[in-house]
Amino acid sequence: MPESVFFADLETADLVLDRIYEGGSKGNVGDDPIGRLLPVGNQGGFRFQGSVDKQDVRLVVLYTSGEETDWPDHFDPTTGDFTYYGDNRKPGRGLHETQRKGNLFLRDIFDWSRGDAAEREAVPPLLLFQKSSRRDVVFRGLLVPGSPRLESDEELVAVWRTTWDRRFQNYRAHFTVLDTPVVTRTWIGQVLARDPLGDACPPEWRAWVKSRSYRALEAPRTMAIRTKDEQLPPSGDLWILSTIYRHFSHDPIQFEHFAASVWARSDNNVEAVEVTRPSRDGGRDALGTYRLGPAADPVRLQFALEAKCYALDTGIGVKMISRLISRLKHREFGVFVTTSYINQQAYTEIREDQHPVVFITGRDIVESMKRRSLTRPEALEAFLRTEYPIERSVVEAALQEHLFAKKPPPNA
Repeated sequence: MPESVFFADLETADLVLDRIYEGGSKGNVGDDPIGRLLPVGNQGGFRFQGSVDKQDVRLVVLYTSGEETDWPDHFDPTTGDFTYYGDNRKPGRGLHETQRKGNLFLRDIFDWSRGDAAEREAVPPLLLFQKSSRRDVVFRGLLVPGSPRLESDEELVAVWRTTWDRRFQNYRAHFTVLDTPVVTRTWIGQVLARDPLGDACPPEWRAWVKSRSYRALEAPRTMAIRTKDEQLPPSGDLWILSTIYRHFSHDPIQFEHFAASVWARSDNNVEAVEVTRPSRDGGRDALGTYRLGPAADPVRLQFALEAKCYALDTGIGVKMISRLISRLKHREFGVFVTTSYINQQAYTEIREDQHPVVFITGRDIVESMKRRSLTRPEALEAFLRTEYPIERSVVEAALQEHLFAKKPPPNA
């Protein structure tokens, strides 16, 4: 477990990457550790030192619980990418009319980030904290607006949402976590004293301000083998996966179309994907092309996809994956999509033998639905019924099969 800092020691503590900062024990808002660490208040996702309206914010904390189903903030420690949603989360207000001025702040800093060095110097340091447990928080890093992986018009996007049949907009913002292992108390003091580029300034922050250079904290996984828990969604999102499984469990053909769509939406380089006819698929449920290189002169790879709609507690074994591998042609790679998970033996063998197979499991499918804002039962069910209708005959056949299994006819 990472080293933690006691509540009584917070006021003098440096901010160390992935260190836990403990909350108090009195049972009130004063237990919040962020308010004791930094002079930014003790509530909200946006926490400022300074005024947004006057454009003199000196320091900002972005706090995420990671538990908002409708607004799924996402931190990827392997790439340093962080996606954060603004604070206009209910209908009835304009995009920039929120009480804490969070969306107004996002608009300003992303505008400044695309300007010259003098404008970027107006962007205050942004410190990312994530809920750990109880009132404890973990420091996730020093943020800058934007990403070297995105075009400028993709970094801050106003997205539409619907709640109670009322439409409204909110921001989806993309940040980069800098390769700064420690934010010192000395630099925090300089920032508050309006000297953010003082001698204690981290070199990664200085480089971004001077030249918009992104020195991201990238931390590749030591092993590319996900556990069962990592392949399945957290308990609060299991209903999404269960709804999808129930819808497709008796119609594998429709699930193939759904799986192909999930794969295509998971990566912008998936150029084309076509579900094969059941009688002529050669054991491959879909085929397609994956584009590499510049758009003007790309290289295309072929892939074969297999889709299995399995119950959440039924893992995929070696035999099933081996069948896909045996059908891959020269210079092809495989994609295996399932509502379930890949068991550890199969996952380990595929990765150790370096077979070119992409796994999209239950958690990935749920994340795909959340990115499409299908986070309410009625919305998800309406989407599935409309986009992937199950024929009545299929449903009736499944019902008959279920009834027969419970009570066979007299002449059976």
